[in-house]
Amino acid sequence: MVNISTDKAVNPTNVLGVSKRIAEYLVLEAASHAPASARYVSVRFGNVLGSRGSVVPIFREQIARGGPITVTHPDMTRYFMTIPEASQLVLQAGLLGTSGKVYVLDMGEPVRIVDLATDMIRLSGLEPGQDIEIAFSGSRPGEKLFEELFYNADRTPSPVHPKVYEADMECLSTEPVAETLAQLEEALNLHAPDRYRTFLRTFQALVPHYQPAENGLAKLADKT
Repeated sequence: MVNISTDKAVNPTNVLGVSKRIAEYLVLEAASHAPASARYVSVRFGNVLGSRGSVVPIFREQIARGGPITVTHPDMTRYFMTIPEASQLVLQAGLLGTSGKVYVLDMGEPVRIVDLATDMIRLSGLEPGQDIEIAFSGSRPGEKLFEELFYNADRTPSPVHPKVYEADMECLSTEPVAETLAQLEEALNLHAPDRYRTFLRTFQALVPHYQPAENGLAKLADKT
């Protein structure tokens, strides 16, 4: 089983990132109890160019409409990988990976989103600022200016591929994971905002590095 994770799971600031981090824990837990013949791994993705959630088709549509291209922040950067790279990472991790590991593709240097927008405008035969404007809409709740791939600077090579690395994953005992899942399930029966406050507390208990955005879920933190 290959769990598709994300670079947002590193020092998460939004619910997507922290839930993906919890999913990594669950895969690690499953691997610790699995038979020797089973393999449970996670792969941590950056942004996949050309995928349904990628900015590329969005920018392409905005250019076709005559603009503007909307970018959240001039300093926003992201890691990118191609669809073939993403597919190969999943297949190689499932075939060659060691159970219980989190694998990360070396995606090179992060790319400034505004530079990507500028390049796409010019590749369309147009001039940024003249034919197509670039508008900055502001960061959304929980959105970071830059993403990280690892919790520390060390990159452990893996047998999967020369450009694939292993991410360090601290082991959790069964009790915290099971207890947290039970709390999250119970919280589904609560009314807002108590439901979201419980989500916040349990997320932070299981993922200490989770720092919810001030303009996001952190607004519901208990004032005690």
